[in-house]
Parts: sequence; structure tokens; C-alpha cells
Amino acid sequence: MADLDPQVRELLEGPNFVSLATLTAEGAPHATTVWGDVERGHPCFFTQPSSFKARNIDREPRVAMTIFDRENPYRTGQLRGHVVETIWEDEALAIIDRMSRKYTGADFPMRSGVVYLIEVAASRFTELPFADTPG
Repeated sequence: MADLDPQVRELLEGPNFVSLATLTAEGAPHATTVWGDVERGHPCFFTQPSSFKARNIDREPRVAMTIFDRENPYRTGQLRGHVVETIWEDEALAIIDRMSRKYTGADFPMRSGVVYLIEVAASRFTELPFADTPG
């Protein structure tokens, strides 16, 4: 297990959007936007257990994430790893509500979901020297 880069961790702990990549049954990448956080020292995200990404992970636990700084999208974190733990029921809802409050200020309205914890294989932080506002 590799250590999570501290600046990547900082991005995950903030209300920054995450592009999550999973692998389809055919081995093709599938990317979608999720909320992210850190739980028990692991990057994490949640979804509904019947979602396409959940079905992909059930079959193949390898994932990749790119985290975009909301204030400056030229600051990003990337990580690769695999899902090592799945959290269900009341314990998952407590984590999901915490994430929802971080992103929206309120508990998550859907009262279901599964939280996935990722063991990091590699992570890195990138900051490009561009201004956030165009012209």
C-alpha cells in the first residue's frame, strides 16, 4: 500500500468533485463524477449498490480517481488503487450524511447507499501554472 499524498488527501477532505474510473466487463474504462472523502485513512466514495459503477467494482475492484479543486481546477489529485472494504447500512449512512453535509449542507435525501474504501497503490498532486479565470 502506498501512502496517500498529503495534498491529494487535502483535496479529498474538501468539497471537491471526483472523477471515478472503474472497469466494465469488457475491460473498458467507465468514468463518472462522485463525492469523495477520507474514511479510516482511505480515500472513499459512495454509490447505490445497483449502480453501474458498483456492479463494475463487484467484478473488478481496481479504480482510479481524479480530484478537482473547486476553487482552482488546475490543482488536481490523482490516485490509483483498489477497493478493500465496503461499508453498508447505518454505518454507511453516517458517512454518506457527513459527505452530503460537506457538499450540500444537508443530510443525503436518499436513505441508502454503500461506501467503498480504497487502498492506494499510487497518488500524486499536480498544480498547473494557469489562472482559473479565462481571458
